[in-house]
Amino acid sequence: KDVMQANTRATQDRPVRLLVFGRQGAGKGTQAVRLAERYGVPHISTGDMLRAAVKEGTEFGLQAKAIMDAGQLVSDEVMLGIISERLAEPDAATGWLLDGFPRTEQQAKDLVELMGSDGIDLALDLVVPEEVVIDRITGRRVCSSCQTTYSTGRDESATTGVCAKCGGEVVQRDDDTEEAVRKRLAIYATQTLPAVRWFGEQGLLVTIDGVGDPDEIAVLLAEAIDARIS
Repeated sequence: KDVMQANTRATQDRPVRLLVFGRQGAGKGTQAVRLAERYGVPHISTGDMLRAAVKEGTEFGLQAKAIMDAGQLVSDEVMLGIISERLAEPDAATGWLLDGFPRTEQQAKDLVELMGSDGIDLALDLVVPEEVVIDRITGRRVCSSCQTTYSTGRDESATTGVCAKCGGEVVQRDDDTEEAVRKRLAIYATQTLPAVRWFGEQGLLVTIDGVGDPDEIAVLLAEAIDARIS
């Protein structure tokens, strides 16, 4: 089964609206790109969207900039406004895949309320055990010059510290240390998992095992979506 082949019926008949959850290091970014291509919808990353709104000076982008410049966290109200602005753009008319939002149960409820009758087709949870993602992330090394990513135990550049592409220095980022990773995973467990469970209570959640061959995982995700939108 070709998971990269566009599902023309889905993209032409009606919009497809998807959410992707998963611990950091679960591979959801990789799978989100594949799914967005398959269904012909934009992959909307919360971080990218926030930065774009600030750069473009949208109403909520300006509010977010003022909040961040003051060293504070962007409120749910402003984030929801940025989401609303982004989902109103022309490329989202065919649907969208949202990655990185909602992060809390309240945000989940607010998003569903925002969508109203349009609704959300499915929330996908890519499940990978905590120790597995810790191994993945702490084994990650990045070229400080060209940002190419390597993995210890698999890529020679991760061991030598020299980028095979540009010759730059290959390092472990501060965010990829075990201590930093465990802190982020703890936040995910306390803040985001309740949102995942809430979507389950609404009958909108599908859980997929994220350990294994990426192509096989992509097939499982596509089958779950096709079963819902058919």
